[in-house]
Amino acid sequence: MRLFTFLSICFFAVCPTFAQDTLSTLFIGNSYMAVNNLPQLISDLATAQGDVLIFQSNTPGGQTFQMHANNPTNYQLMHAQAWDYVVLQGQSQEPSFPTAQVNSQTLPYALQLADSVNSIQPCAQVNFFMTWGRQNGDPQWDSISTFDGMNARLRGAYLRFADSANAGVSPVGVAWKYVRDNYPGINLYQQDGSHPSLEGSYLAACVFYSALFQKSCVASTFNPGIGQGAAFILQQVASTIVLDSIPVWNLILPDQLLQASAAYSSVPGASLFSFTANSNLPATFNWYFPDMTIETGQNVGFEYNLSIYQVMLIATGLCDTDTLLIDVNNPNAQVNELQDLEWKQTGPQQITIMGQSNAHIEAFDQLGKELPIYFQKNAACTEISYPTNTFILKIVNGTQQYFLKIPQQIN
Repeated sequence: MRLFTFLSICFFAVCPTFAQDTLSTLFIGNSYMAVNNLPQLISDLATAQGDVLIFQSNTPGGQTFQMHANNPTNYQLMHAQAWDYVVLQGQSQEPSFPTAQVNSQTLPYALQLADSVNSIQPCAQVNFFMTWGRQNGDPQWDSISTFDGMNARLRGAYLRFADSANAGVSPVGVAWKYVRDNYPGINLYQQDGSHPSLEGSYLAACVFYSALFQKSCVASTFNPGIGQGAAFILQQVASTIVLDSIPVWNLILPDQLLQASAAYSSVPGASLFSFTANSNLPATFNWYFPDMTIETGQNVGFEYNLSIYQVMLIATGLCDTDTLLIDVNNPNAQVNELQDLEWKQTGPQQITIMGQSNAHIEAFDQLGKELPIYFQKNAACTEISYPTNTFILKIVNGTQQYFLKIPQQIN
């Protein structure tokens, strides 16, 4: 589960906020992960960025996808806790072999592992570790006898695995090639020309941090013992490679798995509107109207005599929710996620809204009954305390009206 913890300190008219993301990840790989303890490097990098990575790993040397699929420890670890991600990595050469060989000896086992993750942890995402070509390629086959040839085949294979499994990719190999091409003075290899040097593992850690958290690691203070100049370059390369091509790597944050959409149409000659919801995953749909009417279903109708108003849709799936605001009868408005209202949860039964010093605020339970609340305003923010059974806050500021679903309580 992707958790959000927010700390807020209001001092005079200033309300600085600090956000922390916590992710849990299981790493299943081999020596490319074990050398320099890559999962720990990623965790240390996350900590330096103000985030938390909870992880376990199983990384015996030389393991192929078939060996991973036949290793009962991997399935025990899949069951061990609720994971946000399960990272899978095969033996360093096997995805670069001829396509027919990969199709028979590698892909089926990669998909077996991915299917097992989806069955055991339906809210976890599979993420493939795209590895790199060997320093001088692999001489056993002409197509991979150079770094570029081998690296290109690894890139294509891991993207194909991810596409077949509807999974994400951490593109370490792509970042590796960029560093080799543009910063040849940074040595990413150990003497064997295969395993990563500390710089190589640090580059991989930066790629994984940006891929899993979808944040830049540029200017991170964490350095495992390499040159400061090299560290900064590796941070820049990793962040750019990942964040500039999120759709290519099929990266989705754990709290954004469910994507809802909504539309409405009017009935001619009446103040009646028909609303329709859709989503990419199975979901239930709850609609919240400005008079606090609550409707449930994919298709609902609502009659209201205001010319412009907002409706909130909450789509609830197995793993997360998606919240949309629909501006009715505003020709310049689009259906977007609720982003205009800047707010943070600042404690149990307490949130802080930035600005909104003139807003009127009301609280309602799940049945639409109004509840008593307490709020304190200043020029920069409004602190709101609410009862435990609060489900929605209604914030009205002039012509602007917002519905805000109350988040889960902080433990």
